[in-house]
Order: sequence, then C-alpha cells, then structure tokens
Amino acid sequence: MSKRGVEQSAGSPAPGLDSLETAIDLAVAEVRAARRRAAEAEERAEQNAAMLRQFVEGEEDPGTLSRRVASLEAENRDLRRRIELGRAGVERIAASIRFLEDRQ
Repeated sequence: MSKRGVEQSAGSPAPGLDSLETAIDLAVAEVRAARRRAAEAEERAEQNAAMLRQFVEGEEDPGTLSRRVASLEAENRDLRRRIELGRAGVERIAASIRFLEDRQ
C-alpha cells in the first residue's frame, strides 16, 4: 500500500468524497420527489377513474353537472368583479395616502 493509501485509510477523507456524498444526497432527494409525484399521479388517476365510473354508471347526471358548472362560472365572475372593486378601493386609499404624504 502506498503512503497515500495509508493516509486515506487513517481517517482523512478521500478526494472528492464530499462531492460524491452531495451527489448521492441529491439523487436520493430526486428519487423521493419522483416517488411522491408518482403517488400523487396515481391518486389523481384513481379519482378520475372513480368519477368516470360514476358518470358512465349514471350516478352523475350530465344536466346536473352542466348546471353546477354554470353556477360555478357565475360565482367566479362575481368573485372577479368583487376583486376588481376591492382593487379600485385600495387604489383610492393609496392615492389618498400619497396625497397626504405629499402635503407634509
């Protein structure tokens, strides 16, 4: 065994060991993230399959679904209108604050 081999076995880290450990840690994190995403995708697929079975078996009426979608779209329009009104109110308040700050 060379002197270099003796030094490495005596407790000093081998060159590049830190970068190898970092690469392994990153690989493990990637595998965990991929497994999590795969599990989430499987869960969504199961939910979609269940909804499709309900629809095909007649448990969900297309008319009811259509009315529900129309109701949700109307609710979204109302919420967007409220957000715009809120933004306009915030702009008025901000303009008043800027005006008062300029007067000081």
